[in-house]
Amino acid sequence: MKANEYQKLAGRTLIEKPDFDITPDQVMTSWWAVGLTGEAGEVADLIKKGIYHQQGIDKLKMKKELGDVLWYVSALCTQFGFTLEEVMQTNVDKLKARFPEGYNPERTTFREGDAE
Repeated sequence: MKANEYQKLAGRTLIEKPDFDITPDQVMTSWWAVGLTGEAGEVADLIKKGIYHQQGIDKLKMKKELGDVLWYVSALCTQFGFTLEEVMQTNVDKLKARFPEGYNPERTTFREGDAE
């Protein structure tokens, strides 16, 4: 298949605009979610370059990028009415249920009682 043919065929499924009204809250929620993934990608890129490109990991840059990740997490918590402490506790509870005796690779597929 040629690239232009693919582009034309794939383009049949493009959406010109949402078929629903989007609220300002939904705009901000999606903005923050996209921002979070972008910043997480920047963290991953620093690690990739540090390890695979053997450039080392600049801890100050890492701290700044992790701060950006945290900013977006905080924004999403606020949007959904969660506190950071509630989210942290929920995560710890989930980890305790999954790994009651600490990390064990045999329990990495354990899902009993896990809330998604």
